[in-house]
Amino acid sequence: MININGDACHDGLMANFKQELAFNENKPLEEQRQLLNAMFRELTGYNTIALNACKQNYIIESEEDKEGYKLIRFVFESEKDFYVPCYLLIPDTGKEKYPVVITLQGHKSGGMYNSIGIVKNADDEEYQPRGAFALQAVKNGYAALCVEMRGMGELHPSKGPRSWGGMCAYTAMTGLLLGRTMVAERAWDISHAIDVLENFEKIDMDKIAITGNSGGGTASFYAACIDERIKISAPSCAFCPYLESILNVYHCTCNYIPKAYQWFDMQDLAILIAPRKLIVIAGKEDEIFKFDGVKRGFKTVKSIYEKAGVPDNCKLIKTPKGHYWCEDLVWPAINEAMKKIK
Repeated sequence: MININGDACHDGLMANFKQELAFNENKPLEEQRQLLNAMFRELTGYNTIALNACKQNYIIESEEDKEGYKLIRFVFESEKDFYVPCYLLIPDTGKEKYPVVITLQGHKSGGMYNSIGIVKNADDEEYQPRGAFALQAVKNGYAALCVEMRGMGELHPSKGPRSWGGMCAYTAMTGLLLGRTMVAERAWDISHAIDVLENFEKIDMDKIAITGNSGGGTASFYAACIDERIKISAPSCAFCPYLESILNVYHCTCNYIPKAYQWFDMQDLAILIAPRKLIVIAGKEDEIFKFDGVKRGFKTVKSIYEKAGVPDNCKLIKTPKGHYWCEDLVWPAINEAMKKIK
């Protein structure tokens, strides 16, 4: 009897692929970085997005004095005729400048409003207050930048047939047909939001960190691969070799980069972040980003950082939870890393 298995072809290919740009301890790191950077930008469509670039254009829509911080809402033009809303929280403790943490929400959270503690629906109630990433950042002495991610919150195509298939499915799949990915689009938006920060005198542009959970963690990792101004990347419940995550369990389309597995795995991309600080936070019970996979991938990360001469600039934190943001572990790790940035 012939075994009929719809997964057999792909499973066989996955088991036998050897990524051509996987980290190689015997090759110069800078040579690997240049090749990987070029391939990453090509496969994600980052170079395609650049063809639609525009001059910096932002508008401050509102400013409010809150308890302990100023809340600023601004909107900036990320690509021609495409606008991204943001919240910027600046502490009012009297310092000349503040380091900033970019806080990114995951799919379940609904949008960046969760980062500032706003509840709009029942799902938000379950997610608060642990999902108020920006308020947590302010509590730890940072300015916080909340960037609305494509396909989420105010950038979600919420009406008609375009809302089919999950929060960002239409946006992500349309991007694929246009030669780009949501991985690149979100990284592009984050990088250009950082550009806007240059206009706020209270922001210390030499001390920028980025963090988020799930989809926010994924964007935190990939954005740091693109923008070297990000000195600390702290992805939570997001970093994992593809074989134990998006090639193992169904994930949203926004996680996928066409042809990526032919060339690299997620851990290999740490080459693009080193020697800057990388803090991987992972839940031991996470069912969609398996911790055994995270450990396997982090071994490669550690080797990359050792070759870069900064083995202490990467760290793996195991939480006792599953796919869950653990603020009691995330913020002490970011605080420790931030203190070491000169």
